Amino acid sequence: MKLFIYLIIVLSAVIHEYAHAWAAYQLGDSTAKDEGRLTLNPLAHLDPWGTVIIPLFLLFTSGVFIGWAKPVPYNPYRLRDLKYGSLKVALAGPAINLLLALTLGLILRFGESLLVNYNYNLPFFLGFIVYVNIFLALFNLLPFPPLDGSKIFADLFPNQWYRFMKLGMAGICLALLFSFLFLSPIADFVFRLIVGQNFLS
Repeated sequence: MKLFIYLIIVLSAVIHEYAHAWAAYQLGDSTAKDEGRLTLNPLAHLDPWGTVIIPLFLLFTSGVFIGWAKPVPYNPYRLRDLKYGSLKVALAGPAINLLLALTLGLILRFGESLLVNYNYNLPFFLGFIVYVNIFLALFNLLPFPPLDGSKIFADLFPNQWYRFMKLGMAGICLALLFSFLFLSPIADFVFRLIVGQNFLS
């Protein structure tokens, strides 16, 4: 089960990073494509420490998952939309996770009986994929650097951005603290909206 959890989170993160690369390419910047990141091949997005060593160690020793994939590089000055291009690239990652959660969640909501007939455990596994993608999207939308939400916040509120820039690496610590304290009930609420039932109910 822990290996399944790991694979789902990693593959969801790979899709997330691919969406960043795709959005940048569509907006005129080929940096990610030139560096081989415009692909769904997980190997192109894995960070040895952040995607393999640390998350697997924590998962199998404490049951906690903390990890990250390699950030997708892009040049904001090569984007056709210089005003909101960075915002669009940043938003693409969480957006694809929410789209995946919505698609699979609606399949689970309206086709659960068929799924159960095919495989009794399939609704649970599908529900877990939905929940992971909801949580991943919400976490990345937090306005703390270096998460996607910080780039979105920078474009929407440039005058207030400098305060968040001062956080430095403390930003990710605040994001982790916030996620542990508040994100689970929010993710549960979104899951219930999409699927029509509580997570793991």
